[in-house]
Amino acid sequence: MNLGPTELAIVLVIILVLFGGAKLPKLARSLGQAQKEFRHGMDEGMADDEQGSTPSSTTNPSSTTNPSSTTNPSSTTNP
Repeated sequence: MNLGPTELAIVLVIILVLFGGAKLPKLARSLGQAQKEFRHGMDEGMADDEQGSTPSSTTNPSSTTNPSSTTNPSSTTNP
C-alpha cells in the first residue's frame, strides 16, 4: 500500500482538524518519547537475551508487608 502526496495531504488535514494546531506539537512529542522508550526497552531485552541472564533478585511474597495491616494514627477517631 503506497501513499502518494495527495493521500498524505488528506491524512494530514484530517489530523489537523481532529486534534487542532495547538495539540499537534504535544502529540508529536509524546509519540517521539514513546518510540524512544520502546526502542530502549527493546535494546535492553536484546542485551538480556544475548547475555542469557536470569533474574538476579527474586522476591519472597511472605516477606512483603501488607499495607492494610498498618494503622494510621491520624485516621482513628476518638468516640
